[in-house]
Amino acid sequence: MNMPVNKRILEERFEFRNIRSDEAEQAVAIEQICFPPNEACSEKHMRDRIAKASELFLVAMDKETGKLAGFLNGLATEESSFRDEFFTNADLHNPNGRHIMLLGLDVLPEYRRQGLGRELVSQYLKREWERGRKRVFLTCLESKVEMYEKFGFFDQGIADSAWGGEEWHEMSCGAV
Repeated sequence: MNMPVNKRILEERFEFRNIRSDEAEQAVAIEQICFPPNEACSEKHMRDRIAKASELFLVAMDKETGKLAGFLNGLATEESSFRDEFFTNADLHNPNGRHIMLLGLDVLPEYRRQGLGRELVSQYLKREWERGRKRVFLTCLESKVEMYEKFGFFDQGIADSAWGGEEWHEMSCGAV
């Protein structure tokens, strides 16, 4: 089976894997670059997530530089509706949870518009479906709804979230 050219290039350039504890500082820095201060995960919360749910991080490490280019992270849960506490309380992570609450797709600016975000989402979903997950949820701003729809998510309308003082859409995707 032939792999699409863009996917092959991405897999040649990046190593896709779980985050390592020694990469926490990079993840914190990338989060601060990718999100405005009112939306970004704090250093403490990011370190807590990595410590408690590193298996739910998927990083793209640039093989040439050895540095992270981006990552996708979430927490597993039995809950089926997104709430803001997922952003701040890694203790809500249930490793056996059937659902995933995605907490951030971070791609450094110099790596954007090359398909890296799409590849992170694609590999993450494939991995989680293989682990038996049933649904993946996320919240996003109106400007990102179309992008996530292209990734296979469905807009469920305005979320019950006030994170960062913004209005969010809740989106979800089910196992295929």
